[in-house]
Amino acid sequence: LTIMGDAGMERNVSPPDSAAQPDSLLSMTDVFLVSLIVGLFTYWFFFRKKKEEVPDLPKMQSVAAPVRDSSFIEKMKKTGRNIVVFYGSQTGTAEEFANRLSKDAHRYGLRGMAADPEEYDLSDLSRLSEIDKSLAVFCMATYGEGDPTDNAQDFYDWLQEADADLSGLRFAVFGLGNKTYEHFNAMGKYVDKRLEELGAQRIFELGLGDDDGNLEEDFITWREQFWPAVCEHFGVEATGEESSIRQYELVVHTDVNMNKIYTGEMGRLKSYENQKPPFDAKNPFLAQVTENRKLNEGGERHLMHLELDISNSKIRQSGDHVAVYPANDSSLVNQIGEILGTDLDTIMSLNNLDEESNKKHPFPCPTSYRTALTYYLDITNPPRTNVLYELAQYATDAGEQERLRKMASSAAEGKALYLSWVVEARRNILAILQDMPSLRPPIDHLCELLPRLQARYYSIASSSKVHPNAIHICAVTVEYETKTGRHNKGVATSWLKNKVPNENGSNSLVPMYVRKSQFRLPFKPSTPVVMIGPGTGIAPFMGFIQERAWLKQQGKEVGETVLYYGCRHEREDYLYRGELARFQQEGVLTQLHVAFSRDQAEKVYVQHLLKKNKENIWKLVHEGNAHIYVCGDARNMARDVQNTFYEIVAELGNMSQPQAVDYVKKLMTKGRYSLDVWS
Repeated sequence: LTIMGDAGMERNVSPPDSAAQPDSLLSMTDVFLVSLIVGLFTYWFFFRKKKEEVPDLPKMQSVAAPVRDSSFIEKMKKTGRNIVVFYGSQTGTAEEFANRLSKDAHRYGLRGMAADPEEYDLSDLSRLSEIDKSLAVFCMATYGEGDPTDNAQDFYDWLQEADADLSGLRFAVFGLGNKTYEHFNAMGKYVDKRLEELGAQRIFELGLGDDDGNLEEDFITWREQFWPAVCEHFGVEATGEESSIRQYELVVHTDVNMNKIYTGEMGRLKSYENQKPPFDAKNPFLAQVTENRKLNEGGERHLMHLELDISNSKIRQSGDHVAVYPANDSSLVNQIGEILGTDLDTIMSLNNLDEESNKKHPFPCPTSYRTALTYYLDITNPPRTNVLYELAQYATDAGEQERLRKMASSAAEGKALYLSWVVEARRNILAILQDMPSLRPPIDHLCELLPRLQARYYSIASSSKVHPNAIHICAVTVEYETKTGRHNKGVATSWLKNKVPNENGSNSLVPMYVRKSQFRLPFKPSTPVVMIGPGTGIAPFMGFIQERAWLKQQGKEVGETVLYYGCRHEREDYLYRGELARFQQEGVLTQLHVAFSRDQAEKVYVQHLLKKNKENIWKLVHEGNAHIYVCGDARNMARDVQNTFYEIVAELGNMSQPQAVDYVKKLMTKGRYSLDVWS
């Protein structure tokens, strides 16, 4: 600007005639300078303008872009809620308990909402005190070996890293676990402890539900003491008896486009017709069953080996779990329809009466009652007490109504009746309807009350290195007679048993996805492995052995591969006998020890063989740094095997019992003692 000013001044001076020539030269210089300066100014002007616009663009975009409402605080304020019940749920039970607690709140002049922690920003917990009489409840299930459920993983990570001040937060925790597992209720215990460490105020003691016992009774017992504690804390009183409040309203569709009706899909409409990766719980892959053969040569049970074709799915697996979505037996579905006098092919939707809720429907809608009862609802497990309570109003016989209400009550007599008449007798909803002739609820309310049919998990019995386009499953069909003389069948295993490969393939498709697990071979192939898996617990070890054989073929140095397997009778249920013999002959399976529990007077199990070979076991573990893997029954086998390791370590390591226990626990911490067990 200074130069420009100077140039302008020089140009405006009127020189004498004698200075004409120099004047002319100066003018040309001036013109050049002015042109240059104007050019620079123009460039600067536009450059500056561009710079100013750049930061404005993201601001405009961020305002216009739809943002997920991740603040549960704002939602609670908007809808007048003061209790939020978060759930960490893998199979739907914790979510069900959370819904029950949130519905309870209205009895005390409070308003609750159930919330999936995956959908919200949990750092907002520090702001909950902004709401009067506010409380956060956590129904937290423990998955696997003390792990959080999939939907609570982010919450768990946040709790571990959080440095928040939660001094204004009031909370309570109910944990869902299973005592047969090593880390009983680890997630519930951790959340309870960690919230207190961050300054939150516990208003009621931690509840520990045990699925190996009676989870429903544990929950009811905790709940009946929890609410009086809430009342005392907030100075409120119950406004009346528990009442039936519908959460969803029925809409029957008489004129609907058939292309917009769900026929069993878990998430996206028509996802089974137009498959798109990635495949997960909400978008399962339809795998073709290419093989389904019976493994056992005798006995009453049916043990089977299935192979699923996962070509073009981009699914990768080894040592992981495959989840399959089964379908209920059509005869059970038809019987429910007949008893309730319903046209099962009616197309309907159940719409949430709470318009602010993230959960618009209890299952994918619109759909037919037949589809809902076949693919979406659990009709084979004994119903929980809240279902009985809600159904009681529809029993026209006073005695039956009283019986249902009693079983749903928290009285000792009612709990005992529920345990014997429902749980121990294994009465499902059909059996209850059959045994209570006056109980005829509207089918839409029944569909609202029944829990979701869950995916079933199986250990993968193959290696992705050897079978990149297939997943193998080893399973035993579940069939038993109940105390009432009914013949009950396992939903998934009976359904899988009938998945026979055929030419058109329509009857042999299995909706599935893979869930990662920590049950994996050591990073170094030279590390020895000791695998213990009786019965169908052999499944993941078939994959492990296949992989070790493949590594050996690649010229890798493969360490000792030791298997302890068990079955009832050598000539009846010795699974994969031929394959194991071949692996042993090839030198891949370096040791094979098989316990036939019922081939002699005294029963012999895998733990007896471990004890018999204790010197070799101790050498492999202590000197060879072997990794130990246990797969199968958690209630007895896994516990007995672990106790046997304590004994071996104590004896051969010259340790006391507490030292031996500590030694084994350290192996677990280091990932050298892994469990894949079920109860």
